[in-house]
Amino acid sequence: MKLIRFVSDKQIKPGIEIADSRYDLSAHFHDFDQHFFENNGIVALQKLIDEQLAALPVISNEVPLYNPIARPSKIVCVGLNYTDHAKEVGAPIPKEPVIFIKSNSAYSGPHDDIIIPKDSQKTDWECELAIVIGKKASYVNEEDIPDYIAGYILHNDISERSFMFERNGTWDKGKGCDSFAPMGPYMVTADEMPDISKLHIWVSVNGKLMQNGTTADMIFSPNYLISYITQFMTLYPGDVVSTGSPAGSGAGFKPPVFLKPGDVVEAGIDGLGTQRQMVKAYAE
Repeated sequence: MKLIRFVSDKQIKPGIEIADSRYDLSAHFHDFDQHFFENNGIVALQKLIDEQLAALPVISNEVPLYNPIARPSKIVCVGLNYTDHAKEVGAPIPKEPVIFIKSNSAYSGPHDDIIIPKDSQKTDWECELAIVIGKKASYVNEEDIPDYIAGYILHNDISERSFMFERNGTWDKGKGCDSFAPMGPYMVTADEMPDISKLHIWVSVNGKLMQNGTTADMIFSPNYLISYITQFMTLYPGDVVSTGSPAGSGAGFKPPVFLKPGDVVEAGIDGLGTQRQMVKAYAE
């Protein structure tokens, strides 16, 4: 199943996409939020589809899509998790995962504008496979992680490199700016993404392919990452874990290439759809 959230009558509503058709679920579910996932919402949704699909209201494929999960309690990200990316930025291969938190206020939709922050010099892109947590997870063994995964989402981990590395402190300054976590267009449930080990990941800027990688180059597997993170914090239903980005970020080019107003960023991952964003300058 592909879970979507769409805008209708100035409201964000839950829906589903099946075989290129979209259906309105707002009469049956309030939203795709923590309550939905922790109360076996996916099971209930599958039952609804099996029994009442023909009766569900059909919505146009032209209706704008929003981010597919209602605001998660946290977005946990992994840095330097691809061999080729670590090499391109001159970083050593991590012995343990590098994790950081991306602010909820960065969360945006798959086609929302990317806003270059005030005083930004080095706004960059990073397309990533992200995982939605299906139930509360604390100190979970790696072999048990599949039971905790609700589904997968495309995430463009926008970053401001000068904020990250030249302004002291942690990476969070350059990771949590408004509009810096566009996700979607949909969440694909785990049963429809059985093999995530060789997914193609790409980004183009103004039609030029910049990032062209594969999840096969990950240093730490997604299941290991989630298990590792649960040793340090509890993950709640609806939380998002973003698993890192392959080579091809702007910082890796020589000379580096960074986003500027007017640029068009497109990103995609096998099975998870595509995003398209306009880049705009911060406005008071």
